[in-house]
Amino acid sequence: MVGLMLTAIARARRISKTNEMDRLTESLTANYSDSIFEVLDDLADNFLITDPAIAGHPIVFASRGFLAMSGYLREEVIGRNGRIFQGTGTNRRSVLEIREAIRGERTVQISLLNYRKDGTPHWILFHLCPVLVEGRVIHFLAVQVPIARRSRSGRRGLVFGACRDEVREELGFRLDSFEDTDNRGLEAEELREASDFERQKATNAAKNILSILKYYRKHRDRLLCGKSCSLASVVPLNSSLNISLGRIKQSFVLTDPYLPDMPIVYASDAFLSLTGYSRHEVLGQNCRFLNGPDTDVEALQEIHDSIRAEQACTVRVLNYRKDESSFWNLLHISPVRNAAGKIAFHVRVQINENSKDVHGLSPEMRQLSAVAAVKVAVRSLSAGPVPSSRPSSS
Repeated sequence: MVGLMLTAIARARRISKTNEMDRLTESLTANYSDSIFEVLDDLADNFLITDPAIAGHPIVFASRGFLAMSGYLREEVIGRNGRIFQGTGTNRRSVLEIREAIRGERTVQISLLNYRKDGTPHWILFHLCPVLVEGRVIHFLAVQVPIARRSRSGRRGLVFGACRDEVREELGFRLDSFEDTDNRGLEAEELREASDFERQKATNAAKNILSILKYYRKHRDRLLCGKSCSLASVVPLNSSLNISLGRIKQSFVLTDPYLPDMPIVYASDAFLSLTGYSRHEVLGQNCRFLNGPDTDVEALQEIHDSIRAEQACTVRVLNYRKDESSFWNLLHISPVRNAAGKIAFHVRVQINENSKDVHGLSPEMRQLSAVAAVKVAVRSLSAGPVPSSRPSSS
């Protein structure tokens, strides 16, 4: 009996790992083309591509040049956050500057002390820039150029003190251990400023990679010509809001009441796992795609009425996964207001009636905690001004 349980657990972990890797791969293929990996792999530059819409803001591509420079294998990097390249000597001010660039969705170029897999420190010129599609940030590109050692003095990059949890989680810089256990020559590492040549090299590499991504995005759009693109009208979410929402482990979606047919503009990883759909299949869709032949019409009407009244509601509704299997969804819907007090979104928290919570919390508590976390994220990181019109559909 124990052996069967262990086998089932191992199988579930393998399936979960496979689903996670598929989601990371899809981050590029769904936005560009299936051949984008081969194209990027031919480039000699050192760079990473990350996806702020996936929980943890993980790396979805690492170039061969970067892997050779850092000493990591690709499978050790993909799906991980940038924390694995940082260490005790990483400058806290640099971390904050990068964090603000991500929050503002802007380009930043800064000297940064990174660490190879074997623990040796090395200075790089870190060039971060957003990858935009119709004004929407879909990825961040991080080009990294090694800074040559020069005979000059400068301030040390070693800064003691712990970085806030928010910074560590959003950016993943490992600044929480400052014990002098393995300096490996860190005392001799002083701040290195990049030369004009190194700065230009990073800028040119970023421009080249962005142009390639843009070309393959257009190539993908041509292949999809004639098909409806549900993402075209979706209002982009701020990258910082995406990252904050990604920390919430419950199954939920955000819908925009001011767009036609009230589409989904954010879907959590847990929602994708519950329903079996991929992110690009969900974004831009109305939530009715989860309904099926035996879905209760009265439950749907209750949802519609609560949205019209701008009130929260909880219903038990039969929904369907992508593979057409059904599950009883304990659904909680609540309006989410921005910092100005206007309704910005509606959040829908889904709980499979047959699921068990490892912490023993009731479904109601799990739903309310998820709603509260979403409201905090939206109010603190407003996605922009919201029209004052009322929603017209559910």
